[in-house]
Amino acid sequence: MSVHEHRTAIDWAQEIKYLSDVMFPDAEKIILVMDNRNTHKAASLYKAFPPEEARRIIKRLEIHYTPRHGSWLDMAEIELNVMTRQCLSRRIDTIARLKNELSAWETERNRDEAKIRWHFQTGDAKEKLISLYPIISSATS
Repeated sequence: MSVHEHRTAIDWAQEIKYLSDVMFPDAEKIILVMDNRNTHKAASLYKAFPPEEARRIIKRLEIHYTPRHGSWLDMAEIELNVMTRQCLSRRIDTIARLKNELSAWETERNRDEAKIRWHFQTGDAKEKLISLYPIISSATS
């Protein structure tokens, strides 16, 4: 987990390069599931790095974007919500302290092997997501 003062395209690109070159240097393909934030785009790599470097990184990425209006379906968003409630729901006065607090929280979550209990079932989709389903009316002759 990393902390930045801002969430810029350059920050995102540097994190992706870190994933690619440090965390998973031998991986043939890195699969990312991300929200649709405007900085979470391959173009951000071109803002941060020379074209050949950006292409080298992009070649290894497989990017999947979560639905825009379905963040409650996204397990990463659920985990971020847990982090917010357990760790970030108070004023933290410095970036250094924020980094320490988040590191301690992450260590504890990993040590406890915390799991997300996701209860949404496919059968619930039509009821919960009714606005996304087409209305089919029977044609009468």
